[in-house]
Amino acid sequence: MAELAGLVQRLEVAVGRLESMSGGGGGVSGPAAGSGAVSAYVEAYDALISGPVAQYAALSQKIGGDVQKHAEMMKQAFSCQRQLLVTASRSQKPSESALAPLLAPVSKVIQEVQAFREKNRSSPLFNHLSAVSESVPALGWVAMAPKPGPFVKDMQDAAMFYTNRVLKDYKEKDKMHVDWVNAYVSIWTELQAYIKQHHTTGLSWSKTGPVASASGGAPAPPPPGPPPPMDFGEKSSAGDSGAVSRNALFASLNKGADITKGLKHVSDDKKTHKNPALKSQTGPLPSGPKPFASRPTAAASPARTLPPVLELDGKKWKVENQEGAQGLVISDTELKQVVYAFKCNNSTLQVKGKINSIIVDNCKKMGLVFDDVVGIIEVINCRDVKIQVMGKVPTISINKTDGCHVYLSKDSLACEIISAKSSEMNVLVPNKDGEYTEIPVPEQFKTIWDGSKLVTTATEIAG
Repeated sequence: MAELAGLVQRLEVAVGRLESMSGGGGGVSGPAAGSGAVSAYVEAYDALISGPVAQYAALSQKIGGDVQKHAEMMKQAFSCQRQLLVTASRSQKPSESALAPLLAPVSKVIQEVQAFREKNRSSPLFNHLSAVSESVPALGWVAMAPKPGPFVKDMQDAAMFYTNRVLKDYKEKDKMHVDWVNAYVSIWTELQAYIKQHHTTGLSWSKTGPVASASGGAPAPPPPGPPPPMDFGEKSSAGDSGAVSRNALFASLNKGADITKGLKHVSDDKKTHKNPALKSQTGPLPSGPKPFASRPTAAASPARTLPPVLELDGKKWKVENQEGAQGLVISDTELKQVVYAFKCNNSTLQVKGKINSIIVDNCKKMGLVFDDVVGIIEVINCRDVKIQVMGKVPTISINKTDGCHVYLSKDSLACEIISAKSSEMNVLVPNKDGEYTEIPVPEQFKTIWDGSKLVTTATEIAG
């Protein structure tokens, strides 16, 4: 079945090419009608679709279920991106404002792929869905310049945690899932090679022809990446007045039948339906609520890009605003010092020696390796972080974080891990053979009243 599906995919691509060369209308895989033969880089992209993408789709069909549904979305995303490549090969690059509509179709599919994963968190194939969801923003390379290739590599690396999980779960049970991982990863590997050859510093647009526009009929791909994580900032001062208003409302409702006693009685001579003459005095009554007037939106202020920081300020090592910084090292440490990592993304930090404490705040896809901490490690408002203990640490606190993986050493097995308002937490404990055993931290709890107090216990996540 996998070979047959791959053959069908290649035939569809070949038919699309023939139709375009003969001036006929192309299907999903074919370019716009009457435009002549496709460019060399569109043909190279067709080879990517008929190769690793078709193989991934065929294996997904064999696995079935949620993985197959996800693969159908991915095929649509690649098809939409091909349409943009056809447009770019025949049109001049438009302005930034005109480019956005061209990027919209794949952007929409990317959001659907990621939403599908979130709606199916209890799926037995959740790791497969997560691998795809974490890496699908790689299709936003068309909007990345001057380094679209490294951007795809970053997105591929983002899926590695989940592809490794699939390999670990199935390498001894079902080789088909191992083949699925290899086929899926090869999509992004070959896409990087394709970009390096045809679009090294960004999407290549034609030097001739009309300026591209969405009305030209060729849809296209996405701005990169998922939406930013939600901001769990402090409550506004309006919250206090809101609480007062709610209390007043509840107090009124508690009056029961007496709630109507405060209403004023209106006599018949003041009712307009019994005295039509009153309407002429008050003017015409409104027929309904006015439609919402469109308010002019204020121009969004450009995002401030703060410079990266790695310095010792008194007793505090400040590591801030690091983007894609691999191999950051703090080595000249003392016991009284602390490390504060803030807004570091796609970066790694190693802290050598023994220090007082470490705080990781508002970081995404960050790795932290340290030797010894005598106080506490705090992880706050983070997403997809990995913490590895080489020596000892008494306490690790995880708060408002989605995706935290803690690798303990043999000397730190007595560590206390305190978590709140967090998800996807895993602790990895070393075995005698040097491998790690991964254990999830409970996220779901059951609380009962035992007659004198509340008793809370962890429960298995329903799925």
